[in-house]
Amino acid sequence: MCPEKKRDYIHSGKPRDDLILKYTPLIQYIANRLAIRLPPHIDIHDIINSGVIGLMDAIDKFDESKGVKFNTYAEIRIKGAMLDNLRSLDWVPRSIRKMSTQLENTYAALEKKHNRPATDEEVAEALDMDLEKFYGVLAKASGVSLLSLEMISQYNDSRLKLMDCLPESEECNPFNVFKTTEIKDTVADAIELLPQKEKQVVLLYYYEELTMKEISRAMKLTESRVSQIHTKAVLRLRGKLRMAL
Repeated sequence: MCPEKKRDYIHSGKPRDDLILKYTPLIQYIANRLAIRLPPHIDIHDIINSGVIGLMDAIDKFDESKGVKFNTYAEIRIKGAMLDNLRSLDWVPRSIRKMSTQLENTYAALEKKHNRPATDEEVAEALDMDLEKFYGVLAKASGVSLLSLEMISQYNDSRLKLMDCLPESEECNPFNVFKTTEIKDTVADAIELLPQKEKQVVLLYYYEELTMKEISRAMKLTESRVSQIHTKAVLRLRGKLRMAL
């Protein structure tokens, strides 16, 4: 059996309201970063409110025995709650989601066939589109890509959060430990195989946490071009994850 969880309120017994105040800047930062690429009708205050709920959930469920810092755990829960809220709004049309999945599968199939990243021309041809239409579809799929790397599709197409892959402890569930390592290795390998510009955008956006505007300045590209590169990278990664997991 797993050892009984020990909840550590970390901050010398500070009451919940104090913790919420302390982490409000983090909640606002994450919400603003997500809001940059959302449609204008999405109210950022709703996103912030869901982040507060995520923080409260983190305070209640944090377990120091996992060896994870509270700051890290809280950020994951805050972002997870925001993403859950966005998904519940279902603001991306079903037709666009379907096209995004088709793009993912096409990238994966072509790259498996050729053992290299598929070109725009190859993907467009496989989808029986000219390049202009293909780029238009990519632009529409950019909204889906916002949430794509936060989730992993299972075979039944349900959504599994990366956080949910973390085991209770190494002794509790060895399979989960193996599966988490496998996922991390798969993602790392897939990123390494991306075309250079796509790899650079992924690293700057997800690891350096730059905005699309900041990345466009750093790479001397238009913001729309950076968004297109990001979308293609996410589609490639999602396609590989679908096949690998």
